[in-house]
Amino acid sequence: MDILLVNDDGIYSPSLIALYKSLKEEFPEANITIVAPTNQQSGIGRAISLFEPLRMTKVKLTKDIVGYAVSGTPTDCVILGIYQILKKVPDLVISGINIGENLGTEIMTSGTLGAAFEAAHHGSKAIASSLQITSDHLKFRELEIPINFEIPAKITTKIAKKYLDYDMPCDVLNVNIPEKANLETPIEITRLAKKMYSTHVEERIDPRGRSYYWIDGYPIYEDEEDTDVYVLRKKGHISITPLTLDTTIKNLEEFKKKYGKILCDIKK
Repeated sequence: MDILLVNDDGIYSPSLIALYKSLKEEFPEANITIVAPTNQQSGIGRAISLFEPLRMTKVKLTKDIVGYAVSGTPTDCVILGIYQILKKVPDLVISGINIGENLGTEIMTSGTLGAAFEAAHHGSKAIASSLQITSDHLKFRELEIPINFEIPAKITTKIAKKYLDYDMPCDVLNVNIPEKANLETPIEITRLAKKMYSTHVEERIDPRGRSYYWIDGYPIYEDEEDTDVYVLRKKGHISITPLTLDTTIKNLEEFKKKYGKILCDIKK
């Protein structure tokens, strides 16, 4: 069995080591390969480096664990992992464990989900795993505050085993784990909420009197009860959202009947 690990937080994210060790305990015979960006790549979505060369360096992460650092995006890492390192499509790709949750339709901007979707595109089963962070987000991202990934890694591994054991009709499992989760924390199957954050733009003035802008937002907690936002943030449960690559509207035939002539007849 081949398992590929990717993380948009970078090759030195401690979650990669925790996840590697947990997977090795569950799948001792598996060939587990770590490929991750050299630098932080959050919010980059499914971007691919088409117009610049990529460098890949083998690095020692612990005494017994090595990984490949790629000078590109999480999606680049998946492609190089499959076509340059493994030379085949792995049985499973796990993207994460990300520092910070990935919820709602805003997952389209997530580097964590971007890598998972890319893996699914090439025929691998894929999991995007993220850990909720409720404290100072920037300090966690800069790794000034240590995070214990042991429990999130075990939860992700248990979900991965069930995902591998069954032929589930989805391309990606988006897993979001509460910050204080344990192995007894309830798990719920959810759908994507509309938004994870409210959108906010802050204008500031630089020393030369010119405007510059920061795009940020505030966490949303209220949503419908079957959504990932509600289950994770309001109930404190683990959320699993099954996702597909095909984003075509669900009621396509109904859409054709209602809007087909309007959209397709441009002579009117």
